Amino acid sequence: MDFTLLKNKFVKKDVKNLNPLVLAFIGDAVYEVFIRTYLVEKNRNMSVHKLHVKAIEFVKAHAQSEFIKNIEQELTEEELCIFKRGRNSKSGTVPKNADVREYRYATGFETLIGFLYLTNEEERLNYLLKLIIDLKMMEDKK
Repeated sequence: MDFTLLKNKFVKKDVKNLNPLVLAFIGDAVYEVFIRTYLVEKNRNMSVHKLHVKAIEFVKAHAQSEFIKNIEQELTEEELCIFKRGRNSKSGTVPKNADVREYRYATGFETLIGFLYLTNEEERLNYLLKLIIDLKMMEDKK
């Protein structure tokens, strides 16, 4: 598959005008693929079930909510604005395993990931994802 077909298809102005829930839709997928790839790279011989269980520790609403709270001070003014737009969006549904506040923070987190991905801010996206991995590793050592 040629992912470069999608490269530079969006300009920042257009991405900012997208519905935050659309950005979260993209961000959810990007984040999930990143986490799964990271876990497979670090645990090449682990069963699929165990990989899935580990992935859930990263992608559930509670975890995403905690991650964004911990990296919020690292966000630029623009990123914070994008996060807040996503957090404040009304999606109409809340998953059964998350409270409304956590779900909204997680939606803001996914909105930010989607924004950075669509605007090709790869260096910034990688920086924030590395912070999340480091946070999770520190948490696991406790």
